[in-house]
Amino acid sequence: MVVPPDVEQPAAAPLAAVWTALASVCDPEIPVLSVLDLGIVRSVEECAGTVTVTITPTYSGCPAVKVIEAGILAAVEALGITGCRIQTRLAPAWTTEWMSAAGRAKLNAYGIAPPAQQVIDISGLGRRAVPPDVTCPRCGSRHTQVISQFGSTACKALYRCQDCREPFDYFKCH
Repeated sequence: MVVPPDVEQPAAAPLAAVWTALASVCDPEIPVLSVLDLGIVRSVEECAGTVTVTITPTYSGCPAVKVIEAGILAAVEALGITGCRIQTRLAPAWTTEWMSAAGRAKLNAYGIAPPAQQVIDISGLGRRAVPPDVTCPRCGSRHTQVISQFGSTACKALYRCQDCREPFDYFKCH
């Protein structure tokens, strides 16, 4: 189709700018992490003037999803892009392997031990599984013990360091 020169056409969305803007969208539960650090942004695409940001939440029932979606929309709209939609994809399920190295370092600096293993080992199901070797984010000791399988959120467990005696959250692998 030929478009007359006097008809203004929408410019293609600057996808690189969208990715940069998404780096400023913080996770509401762990505000030192962006949605990119967490690895929940699967893709950013533009078609016919609409930007689609596809996300995979850390849990299918994550209570923070609506806040994250609002943050993504606000960041994209701040670029002057009015056509943006969020698509949620639950399969494949999010895994801690999608977290960035920078995100893991930010977690540790924030006082939350990052996931200690890359791959989820389900071989221990049905028998007593060996707990992960979790390093204390405060003093670096590996002499830690689990206090509770659930910490401040469902994705974290509560640990205590046996050396510095401080409690801390551990971001569980999944």
